Amino acid sequence: MDDPLEAPLSPVFHHGRGGDAGPLSGVRVLDLSAYIAGPYGCSLLADQGADVIKVEPPGGDNLRNYPSTLEAESRAFLGVNRSKRGVVLDLKREDERAVLYRLLRETDVLVHNFRPGVPERLGIGYQSLSALHPRLVYCAVTGYGETGPMKDKAGYDQVLQTMTGMCAMQGKRGGPPELIYGSVVDYYAAALLAAGVSSALYERERSGQGQYVGVSLLRSALTMQSARMVWAQGEGHDISRDMRSGGVTGIHPTREGFLYISANTPRFWRALCEKTGLHALADDPRLDSVRKRALHADEILPQLHRALQAHAALEWERIFADEVPCAAARQVEDMFDHPQVLAEGMIAEIPHPVLGSYRGVARPIRFGRTPGPEPFAAPTLGQHSGEILAAAAAGEAEDREA
Repeated sequence: MDDPLEAPLSPVFHHGRGGDAGPLSGVRVLDLSAYIAGPYGCSLLADQGADVIKVEPPGGDNLRNYPSTLEAESRAFLGVNRSKRGVVLDLKREDERAVLYRLLRETDVLVHNFRPGVPERLGIGYQSLSALHPRLVYCAVTGYGETGPMKDKAGYDQVLQTMTGMCAMQGKRGGPPELIYGSVVDYYAAALLAAGVSSALYERERSGQGQYVGVSLLRSALTMQSARMVWAQGEGHDISRDMRSGGVTGIHPTREGFLYISANTPRFWRALCEKTGLHALADDPRLDSVRKRALHADEILPQLHRALQAHAALEWERIFADEVPCAAARQVEDMFDHPQVLAEGMIAEIPHPVLGSYRGVARPIRFGRTPGPEPFAAPTLGQHSGEILAAAAAGEAEDREA
């Protein structure tokens, strides 16, 4: 029998999208994952032109049920599932698993975040699927990886933050650990997923073989801290991780609002002192390095804070301009109309069958020759089941006739 992955494309993957081809146009992805890391990794593939079908159980991705000020939809679900079509399949049922198998014959990539052991019970483990489809790139997102005493545990973003020292580092010196909101471990894992899958697809062009791609939240959380994950021979256990610049670099109060300032280089430090009128500090040899300024933060900060009361944070942005790296603290809502964000084409108006439309992120990576198609809305639950199941049935009938 011919390799099913070489068969003509079914209409199931011929979903029309406006815009240009992307570097992954023609790549077909089945997204069986839920929550953030797996789904957003698949959206990053879709941004680059891949055809992504989100496969959900009858109850849907649990992220649909998260609290949201949107009445009819989950903001989180919309944000991490753009540019996919959706189908509902109960993989515990043999007849619906058969539909998945049919879809797999025309699929390049499968992504899931089931706990270890679950894929095998469902009949979609790597060993069985790779034997049927040797060109399949099979990506599993786990909490703690594929081996070790914790491999069967469920992993979540803030659990891994707390476990790996991120929360301890986020907290103030001597204070309790603090969470980093925004699911940073999940989103970094999503980026690792997109990169790993793309690399596996590139290697497949050389070898003709697919392979297993493993992404874990544990690896994500530690990889994010690679500049802290350095332990020299002879160092003690209770040592500084060296990533705090000192009192000047940070968020400071102004007359109105808060301002982040980074002044680590000699040039930026001198410009900060000149712009704020603290000329004596610029020439003080006790303060001529980041390390020295950190030691004298208790002396510098009161003077800096008094000087910053002369203007509001937004005014300081204009005063510092290109001479002192800084940013006024804003709400995320301010980004929708920020001139730099608009100039970069990062915001798209996306039609939605329930909301009418919404504004959301588009094209996080810029490709000069293959910029990629326009984004479209995350699917409502089972929105495209009819067309997808019909195409799968038609393909099965063609196989029987052949």
